[in-house]
Amino acid sequence: MPLRQYKPRTPGTRFRNVSTFSELTRKPNSNKPVDPFKPLLKPLHSTGGRNNKGRITHRFAGGGNKRRYRVIDFKRNKYDVPATVLTIEYDPNRTCRISLIEYADGEKRYILTPVGMKEGDPIVASETADIKPGNSLPLWAIPVGTLIHNIELHLGKGGQLVRSAGMSAQLMGKNSGPNGKFIQVRLPSGETRLILATCHATIGVVGNAEHENESWGKAGKSRWMGIRPHVRGIAMTPRDHPHGGGEAQSPIGRKKGPSSPWGQPAIGGKTRSNKSSNKFIIRRRGKK
Repeated sequence: MPLRQYKPRTPGTRFRNVSTFSELTRKPNSNKPVDPFKPLLKPLHSTGGRNNKGRITHRFAGGGNKRRYRVIDFKRNKYDVPATVLTIEYDPNRTCRISLIEYADGEKRYILTPVGMKEGDPIVASETADIKPGNSLPLWAIPVGTLIHNIELHLGKGGQLVRSAGMSAQLMGKNSGPNGKFIQVRLPSGETRLILATCHATIGVVGNAEHENESWGKAGKSRWMGIRPHVRGIAMTPRDHPHGGGEAQSPIGRKKGPSSPWGQPAIGGKTRSNKSSNKFIIRRRGKK
C-alpha cells in the first residue's frame, strides 16, 4: 500500500501524506470504492468522552466525522466451511483494511485483511487448513515460527490480540506451561506469554503496514478523528495539575515523579494491576 505525498500548496499539506487506497475494491466501471455491506453495518454513537452521567471520563475526545460500525467476525467460528474473498474495503473504525467474505452456504462476514490476501482467494477456518494468509486454525495446529494475528485469549471469545495494521505475533514453542496445554507466543510489544493451545489465531500479518508512516500534516485532521487539543500539565496552574505552577517553563520537580492530574504515576510509571495473568507472562515487554 503506497503513500501519496501532497504538494505543499498550503501549510497544512506541506508535510501531509495519505494512503492511495489502491488495494480497495472498486465499483464496476468506476474509480470509487465499493459501498459497505449494509446488513453488517451498525450505528456508532459519539459520547464526546462523557459517561452516562454526563461527566468527562475520557479527556480531549469529542467531535469528529460520523461513522458506522462494521461488524467484524473475530471469532471465525464457522468451521470447515470454505469461503471466498469478495471485496477489500476501508474501515474508518480501525487502521487495517477489512475483507467481505462469502461462505459456501451464502452467509457473508467481514474479517481483517492480512498481507497477501486478494479478491477471489479461498479461505477456511479448520484444524486441517493450509498455512496461508487468512486461514484460521487452533494454535496447536500451527507450526512453530509462523506469523499470526487475531489471537484468542479465551476459547470462543474471539481474537483480542494483534489486530492493528502491520502487526503480527510469532508462535515460539509448544507444550509449555502446566501439563503442556499452552503455546508460547511472542507479541509485537516484545512480550512472550502462554496462551491456551486450543485458542484460535489467523495466519499472516495484518495488512496496511504503511499506516505508521502516514502524516496527518495539520491539526484539523485530529479534529476529524475526534481528537481535541491536549493541554500539557506543565502549562496549567497548581490547582489544576501537579505539574503546574512556577515562573515560565518550569521542570516537573516532584519527588514522586511525573503524574496524572489525580496524582497517579505517568510518563513511564508502572500502572499494571492485572496480577491474575502474571503467571502466563514468560518475558515482559521491553526486557531483553
